[in-house]
Amino acid sequence: MNFAGMVLLALGLSMDAFAVAVCKGLDLKKVTLRNALTVGLYFGVFQAVMPLIGYFLATQFSDSVGSLGFWIAFALLTILGARMIWASFRGGSADTGPETKKVSLGPAHMLPLALATSIDALAVGVSFAFMEVSIFIAVLIIGSVTLFVSMIGVKLGRMFGERIGSKAELIGGAILVLIGLKILLDGLGVTIF
Repeated sequence: MNFAGMVLLALGLSMDAFAVAVCKGLDLKKVTLRNALTVGLYFGVFQAVMPLIGYFLATQFSDSVGSLGFWIAFALLTILGARMIWASFRGGSADTGPETKKVSLGPAHMLPLALATSIDALAVGVSFAFMEVSIFIAVLIIGSVTLFVSMIGVKLGRMFGERIGSKAELIGGAILVLIGLKILLDGLGVTIF
């Protein structure tokens, strides 16, 4: 996967975190750099670590899967993207449910949210085991993009309200589905871009 594809993938993965960050911004009386950085770091670190875990777990099985790897990557990304799209129409996040609006930025509240929004990244890490991806560059890009997108989400949440959250998940889900489709077409030998 090239750099542009990896950034798009990172943007797609970061949309759950962005939606939750928007909710955090909604409830904060004042958004400071410290608040935005706290939210961004929780989500960015988890989004970076989870694909790494998924990758190392899946590499144990990649030899036995062989040529089916691109089908697995396609299926995982399409299912994750479809879940995000469905959640955007249903209201609420695909991973976190309705309990995302508590104001606390402490570990007891942020760790479960960061874990919940990064489950998709774990599955993407599994798909990386079946593709030609530099895992350390991938997790650096995913973590950095999520950090910045989440910080922006906190600020936008304070500025614009709830309208952004479901649209972010819709866009993120569509990006994951399109990347999954591209992986499938590449695996079948069809080159689009």
